[in-house]
Amino acid sequence: MKLSPQAVGALLMTLQKCLSEQVDITDLLSDWELENRDGLLYVLNAPTVSAGEEQEDAETSNFKFDLE
Repeated sequence: MKLSPQAVGALLMTLQKCLSEQVDITDLLSDWELENRDGLLYVLNAPTVSAGEEQEDAETSNFKFDLE
């Protein structure tokens, strides 16, 4: 079996979620529900990651340039 493109994306989203929420990735991976379709694995409950305006503002405020 191989990972489907959807499962690869789910893996990247799981990694992003574990980094942003500072949780153990093994806990998130163990929650995955997998399905085999024609030799490819799919994640039925892939995590979602969202970035709110506050988070984006905090990230961009760290980069200030003094042009003078």
